Amino acid sequence: MTSQSRLRRILILLVVVVVGLVVSGLTAFPLELETRYLLRSLQPMAPRVPALVDWIRRVHDGLADTGRRYPFMAYGTDWLAFAHLVIAVAFWGPLRDPVRNVWVVKFGMIACAGIAPLALICGPIRGIPPFWTAVDLSFGVFGVIPLALAYRHIRVLERSGPLAAPDPSPALVAPSSPSSV
Repeated sequence: MTSQSRLRRILILLVVVVVGLVVSGLTAFPLELETRYLLRSLQPMAPRVPALVDWIRRVHDGLADTGRRYPFMAYGTDWLAFAHLVIAVAFWGPLRDPVRNVWVVKFGMIACAGIAPLALICGPIRGIPPFWTAVDLSFGVFGVIPLALAYRHIRVLERSGPLAAPDPSPALVAPSSPSSV
């Protein structure tokens, strides 16, 4: 595999992570609306997956009641959303120069690993059903896969030496001024 094709793979993998973070961030704002739509779409399947539908109903009712009585509590999920968006911005560095900014990819893998103890410890304390804890754990698994693949490619790229910088596009190069005589 050439360095350029390896770099392209790294960028694709990192874009997948960034898109996931942005989508997770943006969807953390309208939780009550999302759970209402999710509940409506799952309602026909209630006889087949009653525990899931009951859980989504409980979450929606909790969000709706809390929103009516204590709207300021949603500020916590606003910060959760913001954190996802900020972490996504952090990946701008590896998208520009993955070798120099490999530390961001490592940070992302560590964060994905941190999902497991959080979900396994706090989930039962907060009354999260085991099947939903598995959903939470999947975010760590699905997040670490593209990051680990990108990390492996970055390390190979690092060992292969510096990439040749592409020639700048003539349209992006400022015209040179004539030298004064």
